[in-house]
Amino acid sequence: MSIKAMILAAGRGERMRPLTDRCPKPLLRVRGKALIDWHAQALARGGFNELVVNTAWLGPQISSHFDLQPNRYGHEPLSISYSHEGADFGGALETAGGIARALPLLDDVFWVLAGDVFVPDFEFSDAAVSRFVASQQLAHLWLVPNPAHNPRGDFGLSPQGLALNLPPGDPQPRYTYSTIGLYRRAFFSALPQLPAGNPQGIKAPLAPLLRAAMDNQSISAELYEGAWTDVGTPARLDELNRITES
Repeated sequence: MSIKAMILAAGRGERMRPLTDRCPKPLLRVRGKALIDWHAQALARGGFNELVVNTAWLGPQISSHFDLQPNRYGHEPLSISYSHEGADFGGALETAGGIARALPLLDDVFWVLAGDVFVPDFEFSDAAVSRFVASQQLAHLWLVPNPAHNPRGDFGLSPQGLALNLPPGDPQPRYTYSTIGLYRRAFFSALPQLPAGNPQGIKAPLAPLLRAAMDNQSISAELYEGAWTDVGTPARLDELNRITES
């Protein structure tokens, strides 16, 4: 089932300064390729060639990056639509605000992933989409083992495959949200404070909305144990680039 994918690419990348003073974080290079290119190529391998990319900080660089070589990602050229939050509102709208802004460009089901994580072996598959479409869930998340910079994790995972909003002190293990997920438009359309298209440019984070939906048992999840890095600091970027590709 070929669906669209939204790559979140609007952030300022404060922790990556000075590298991001002149280069948007998704265009920083890991092992010879821009971070966002790893995503585009992985999506193309899975047959997902329609992308929606939101931009704000140095946004024209991102659209120019794709325009220069539109056919380099797979057998079919990418079709890319943009949600230019910086041009429309003067800055990024945070995760949920940015997705809501882009909803008119998306379908009833779509991928979401952040442009600043490195996950070279993740498989974007039709099978995963089909399982999600057949479910009753509003979103399906891929969680990862907790990295050193997030030792407490984000969400729990039940034996039945439900993502859990665990209360403080709960002894169950927590995992880190990889930023990769499948979402239904209904997850956002049920939020009156974030109407489709977000015409007021409301800034809103995603995590509180996910936690509320988890409390209603509306979010499923699974654990991904492949290579994954949140490229959030120059030190993490340097470490990735020191590792020789296998």
